[in-house]
Amino acid sequence: MNVPDRALPGTNRARSNLKDEVAQYVRDLILSGALVPGRRLDQDDIAARLGTSRLPVREALITLEAEGLVDNLPRRGSFVAPLETQDIEDHYEMYGLLSGIAAERAADSASPDLVAQLQDVCVQMWSTDDPAEHDRLNYVFHLLINRSGSSGRLRAVLRTLSASMPTHFFAHSSEQDWKVRALDEHDAIVAAIAKKDGRSARELMTIHFRNTGEQAVRMLRASGFWATDDPATDG
Repeated sequence: MNVPDRALPGTNRARSNLKDEVAQYVRDLILSGALVPGRRLDQDDIAARLGTSRLPVREALITLEAEGLVDNLPRRGSFVAPLETQDIEDHYEMYGLLSGIAAERAADSASPDLVAQLQDVCVQMWSTDDPAEHDRLNYVFHLLINRSGSSGRLRAVLRTLSASMPTHFFAHSSEQDWKVRALDEHDAIVAAIAKKDGRSARELMTIHFRNTGEQAVRMLRASGFWATDDPATDG
């Protein structure tokens, strides 16, 4: 399994945290296209690369199976699940619909401080060419809106859905036109929130994630994610 080495910091970290970090590591590899459907996941290899035992790896793969990203087959091992383009698009569509609810509520009760924070994040995103910084600021942008407009239950569901999304989306995507469009969409969402136009904020957020889902499919297809010649037993 040709995946990057990365040791997990801290040898005395709680096992649940290790499980979550291993899950995120494997999740990012899958959703960036580094691991394609049908690819065998070697637990020993993952544990060695991350500097941990097999137990958190095994637990992480169970978590990823519940998310639909991994198939754990008795006596055969663990494999990347056979995701289809519709699976990816539906995931972003669902997230967008729920995030749209949060955006509408955030707009209805928008404070000058929230608007100023969102505008500042947008300015920073336009100003940087660092993909990692883009990803960080993108996370902050949506976190501000979700925290402002979500109930505890809605935030919990959004966290669950966001866990199955790439954490390095801007870093993995090479389409400059899409990046510009995404930032334009952010600006439009903030403008709607600033005007307390909840309906527009909701619609714009839904469309934003629909477009992001389509971009995720293009990104994965370009990486060879849906190649048909990758053997299921490749380790």
